[in-house]
Amino acid sequence: MKLWLIRHTQVNVAPGICYGQTDVDVAETFENEAQVIKKQIENTAFDKVYSSPLIRCKKLAQYLFNTNIKYDARLRELNFGEWEMQAWDKIQHPDLNKWMIDFVNTPCPGGESFVDLHNRVHSFLSDLKKENHSQVLIISHGGTIRSILSHIQNIPLKDSFKMSVKYGDVTKIDL
Repeated sequence: MKLWLIRHTQVNVAPGICYGQTDVDVAETFENEAQVIKKQIENTAFDKVYSSPLIRCKKLAQYLFNTNIKYDARLRELNFGEWEMQAWDKIQHPDLNKWMIDFVNTPCPGGESFVDLHNRVHSFLSDLKKENHSQVLIISHGGTIRSILSHIQNIPLKDSFKMSVKYGDVTKIDL
């Protein structure tokens, strides 16, 4: 099965803000960015299109396909809990250092660890493997896409953020 992974376009959030599962909207550049993505996938028939239900992914999915989109909460970004919508350099939580040292296993206060995200993404992939598809498109988030790539390419989760996954990136990979 070929997987096409698309990260959502830029968001309407100031740089340096932690926004994980907060349902933030897309930036004003959305239509231009979405057109670039559309050109990269045109003339490709997808058996199924999946998307995170967060608005920044949902808008892109609807722009690209309009119908037959399956929204799956397991494709959401990391839940940063109490840190959501705070500036990273202003977070004064005592667990911040512990999380920075081991974000893979340490959950954010009131949120989740990267292993938690990875487990729900792995559950999604396990279900997807049971389907008989040849080409699937997934619209999601940077952390989620890194989790998928780590799983498929057998890369340790601690090294997953060495992979560049920019806004609007389209990645093709075999599952």
